[in-house]
Amino acid sequence: MKNYLFCGYLLAIGLLVAFKNPTAKRKIVADKSKSTITYAAVHPLHKWEGVSREVNCAMIYNDDTKLPENLAVSVKVASFDSQNNNRDSHAVEVLEGIKYPNVTFVSSDIKAGDNGNLVAKGNLTFHGVTKPVTLQATRKEESGKMTLTGEFPVSMATYNIERPSLMGVKTEDQMTLKFNVVFPVN
Repeated sequence: MKNYLFCGYLLAIGLLVAFKNPTAKRKIVADKSKSTITYAAVHPLHKWEGVSREVNCAMIYNDDTKLPENLAVSVKVASFDSQNNNRDSHAVEVLEGIKYPNVTFVSSDIKAGDNGNLVAKGNLTFHGVTKPVTLQATRKEESGKMTLTGEFPVSMATYNIERPSLMGVKTEDQMTLKFNVVFPVN
């Protein structure tokens, strides 16, 4: 009889804890049809952007706080399209896209900032080099979707990338990575 009482007591405590503190976290995968990662580069003769629509991104979302807790993003180097096949092929060559096929970001800490913005600390891996970065993201929620947008500078030298050149003149060292990632949160 004591075993039944003890089991009943444990079950009651378990139910009380479960209802008082339900698990509010879930994994959400970004909508690839609406998400993009873009790089922008500058050469003294022109500027250009390359866009990838093949963004693989997932987050751990807390339904109670309505905030992401962790985030992981991966995009293939060869998936960027600058509307110039020669430039895109050369970019894959310079970035050693066969040896280092992906650019990734994995968060280690995400905090709410001002006006619904987010500050995400984590590691960016590019060209086989991993460095800590801090990203600012604007968060917008509407119609059951959360959109995270932002941009940040990336130094090619920091990631051991030889700058591409045109007519013997190299591009600027700094390029900009821009992100627009859409998650269905309902």
